[in-house]
Amino acid sequence: MTEILRVAVIGAGRMGADHIKRLNTRIHGAEVAAVVDVDLARAQAAIEGIPGAVALASAEEALANGDVNAVLIATPGFLHEDILYTALDHDIPILCEKPLTPDAESAWKIVQAEEKLGRKRIQVGFMRRFDAEYAALGSVIRDGGLGGLLMLHHQHRNPNTPEGFTNEMLINDSVVHEFDAIRFFTGEEITSVQVRLGKATRNAPAGQHDPQHVLLETESGVLADVEIYVNAKFGYEVATQATFEDGIVSIGNDAGPYIRTAGRWGGSVTPGFEERFGAAYDVEIQAWVDAALRGEVGGPTAWDGYATAACCEAGVEAQKSGEKVKVLLNTRPDLYN
Repeated sequence: MTEILRVAVIGAGRMGADHIKRLNTRIHGAEVAAVVDVDLARAQAAIEGIPGAVALASAEEALANGDVNAVLIATPGFLHEDILYTALDHDIPILCEKPLTPDAESAWKIVQAEEKLGRKRIQVGFMRRFDAEYAALGSVIRDGGLGGLLMLHHQHRNPNTPEGFTNEMLINDSVVHEFDAIRFFTGEEITSVQVRLGKATRNAPAGQHDPQHVLLETESGVLADVEIYVNAKFGYEVATQATFEDGIVSIGNDAGPYIRTAGRWGGSVTPGFEERFGAAYDVEIQAWVDAALRGEVGGPTAWDGYATAACCEAGVEAQKSGEKVKVLLNTRPDLYN
């Protein structure tokens, strides 16, 4: 049994740098062995102060390094596929930030490659599953004390978007998290997606329609909707309200401190995803490490990555047509049952 994960972090950008710091300072049972980035100077800067870590320019070189026995992929999604195949060939634990791959066809091929390996090696980085409030709502649903879950209402609001953030990216980069959350909460696959485009904010850049309203249905008929609003200006807010037969549960609303003074009241809104989900990332990476040391996967699997990719494809099609679009999924392999 592996005693410690010696992790190669592929990608030293915003997310990769955050994970490098996390692994080096807050995670037990793992250490950074290598950092890979096409910008070698950025990789070298990322390993500063990390004893024994090396900076490299290619994933292949890192995975061929005998000192590496696990990989964390934090590159842009279009680069994931080749790295995943190489890592599977080495039969080592993999944490792959979402998306698994950018489309359902390539994601399915990764599922098939892992199935051929005969064991689960890939955990996909849907960190919301590890958020304390998400976990609490999941427990309420599974406990059944409020009766059956009937509906889910999601709000996903960003203060703004970077240049080049397209309509399709509202689905592929943002609502993808809600697709996984709905699957996580219900334990079911999403069967259909519809996207409605109403009145647009004047703050949306040219060519982007914002906000959008996404409507979904699961296998048992649970209805869900998502307000995706990526130029909301006021801050970063991710919230969910669940409707049960015998009650309502809300998570992700404004947190404390909630202050009343000098004739005013209020609190603060997190500015970005790092602040809102920082603790969830810590729990996620620790769960991956702990499970990997046992030879297991500690979170969302390659199947979850494939299923959300299929939802995204249906969502983009629905975005363009305005029609309800069926989510097309292959049969789930026994490995993931």
